[in-house]
Amino acid sequence: MSGLVEIAYAKLNLALHVREKLPDGYHRIETVFAFCEDGDELSAEHASAPSLKLSGEFAGGLLRADNLVDKAAAALRDACGIEEPAALSLHKRLPVASGLGGGSADAAAALRVLSRLWNLPMPVERLEEIGRKLGADVAACVRSTSVRGVNRGDILEPIDIGIGGTPVLLVNPRVELPTGEVFARWDGVDRGELEDWRDGRNDLEAAASSIVPQIGGILAWLSAQRGANCVRMSGSGATCFALFDNDAARDQAAIAVPREWWRLATRLR
Repeated sequence: MSGLVEIAYAKLNLALHVREKLPDGYHRIETVFAFCEDGDELSAEHASAPSLKLSGEFAGGLLRADNLVDKAAAALRDACGIEEPAALSLHKRLPVASGLGGGSADAAAALRVLSRLWNLPMPVERLEEIGRKLGADVAACVRSTSVRGVNRGDILEPIDIGIGGTPVLLVNPRVELPTGEVFARWDGVDRGELEDWRDGRNDLEAAASSIVPQIGGILAWLSAQRGANCVRMSGSGATCFALFDNDAARDQAAIAVPREWWRLATRLR
């Protein structure tokens, strides 16, 4: 990639508690976001006309006419009165509709990289404000550091969970799982407040598994791996993850992941 580059860091929900459905159709949630060291890659450079080039294994799953990267660029231009175009290139490494916040992370990376390209003296809080209008997870993805999210997941509270550098293995059955379908199948039961994320859960797991049964098999497989100490589904699925005691245990598990599943061996930021 040429030009300025930003990583769209893969987002994990270490815990996700759904509390209620709101009048606007969204749901009130409590979650703890954590971010991996790896993700999609987005580059930007000056150009005579705006453009977005897509590449990578999962580029074919993106809707070019409704891409959040384009929307983020337009939102930043509008907010700052910028008319200068940019050529953007997105290398899509993360599965689409996978519970990893890929689109939100891509949009956040676009806000960061374009603010650098256009030399905008803009605090990160302003980028979060712009991102919040693009999607519930975008504000969290702007900083890509561990935070607690409440309301729709867009009201953020700083949290130090002390697990930066922890080895993590992500596994996805290569099945797209739209968020709306999963929330529509949530059983509506408020199972209580999120306190310590280690004692938490993902309230969307049952709904997601009813659509993609492979999720249960992946969770069982990850739980059986030596050194795995926290196994959950992320977001609305279908990606599941396991935190590991050390790199060696994670790498041994990564090698053994069945070929039909996508995997990413990485660490938490």
